[in-house]
Amino acid sequence: MAKEKTLETLFHDTLRDIYYAERKILKALPKMKRAAESEDLKAAFEKHHGETEVHIERLQQVFEILGKRAQGKTCEAIEGIIAEGEEIIDEFKGSPALDAGPISSAQAVEHYEITRYGTLKRWATELGLKDAAKLFDATLQEESKTDVDLTALADASANARAKAA
Repeated sequence: MAKEKTLETLFHDTLRDIYYAERKILKALPKMKRAAESEDLKAAFEKHHGETEVHIERLQQVFEILGKRAQGKTCEAIEGIIAEGEEIIDEFKGSPALDAGPISSAQAVEHYEITRYGTLKRWATELGLKDAAKLFDATLQEESKTDVDLTALADASANARAKAA
């Protein structure tokens, strides 16, 4: 007989998904930093690398709260977003639009993470996992701030290209 599908099951499954995604993002950020031309963008990727390490630690704490081993589940969404970002880097290397590509890819990652952490926070609250909800909220706030920072970089980059044209 198949195990009953509950909110707890979905919560754990989604937790495994974002754990995999964060670890994949951690591996992708150095490549994005190397590809960036702007020093500000390089610094943003470096900063987010450090934040991502903390996000992974928080996820491991949630697994501990649940009494489960920290284990990821392949996240096809993040695989696709990262593959698309790598393709943009390869196709636009050496062009004036290069930095715009990794910024857009990074924002796609941020939006995915914001969605996941918002959902997990809500479900943790519904399941009475207050400590987990606080951990998700801290990460959600950081991911939202990173998205705002990336938007500012995109605006600055677009303005610089417009002035150069």
